Amino acid sequence: MGKAKHHHKLQLGLVRMQAAMAKSGERAVVVLEGRDAAGKDGTIKAITQHLSVRNTRVVALPKPNDREATQWYFQRYVAHLPAAGEFVIFNRSWYNRAGVEVVNGFSTPAQQAQFLRDVPDFERMLVENGITLVKLWLDIEKDEQARRLEKRRTDPLKALKVSALDAVAQDKWADYSAARDTMLERTHSVWAPWTCVRADDKPAAHKAVIRHLLHEIADEGIAREIKQPDPDVLLPFEPDAIKDGRLAD
Repeated sequence: MGKAKHHHKLQLGLVRMQAAMAKSGERAVVVLEGRDAAGKDGTIKAITQHLSVRNTRVVALPKPNDREATQWYFQRYVAHLPAAGEFVIFNRSWYNRAGVEVVNGFSTPAQQAQFLRDVPDFERMLVENGITLVKLWLDIEKDEQARRLEKRRTDPLKALKVSALDAVAQDKWADYSAARDTMLERTHSVWAPWTCVRADDKPAAHKAVIRHLLHEIADEGIAREIKQPDPDVLLPFEPDAIKDGRLAD
């Protein structure tokens, strides 16, 4: 099958999946996490390009305001959870507390420890309430991140992607790796597992993610027509992946 036909088949699968969700009332949440420049925005565009704006929401929350900072940590995320037939993608999520906040000191060690204790139960409640929850970690190598960050700085069309945190992404690479490892190990569960995507090759990552979503969310009649994701690109998280090179050091 040619690339164009393959792309069309995956996109058609997503459209059929959403039509079935609208009919059945199924609710789905995708949590998309990864380092700076890991490709979250591009992955979201690849997923949503033909989906219904009415039933698809991409949530990318800014830092909490003074009032939100005093709320239960998960409160502002709960407000964005899906109703019947809706498909919600969190472009970064409650996992900010386990990543960027840890590395940059935006929350206290006590708050971070509380989060790691609470999040498995929070996600269990979502799943038991009937929400399909898919958690994806986009992983890239350090050299690839450096290349992408440099492109951000020099391409005027990428100016809106530039963040103050970009400047420390490379310097704090090891700290981000340690935070990632703790997050994956402590929040991976039977009911809300992590799936890791080796995202240095963007087109391959996009295809693998779409295939995975179709197998996780779409009904069997749709999913059985789609190949499984490339295991060299997308892998279920397991602790050994941290040590054996499947995830970037």
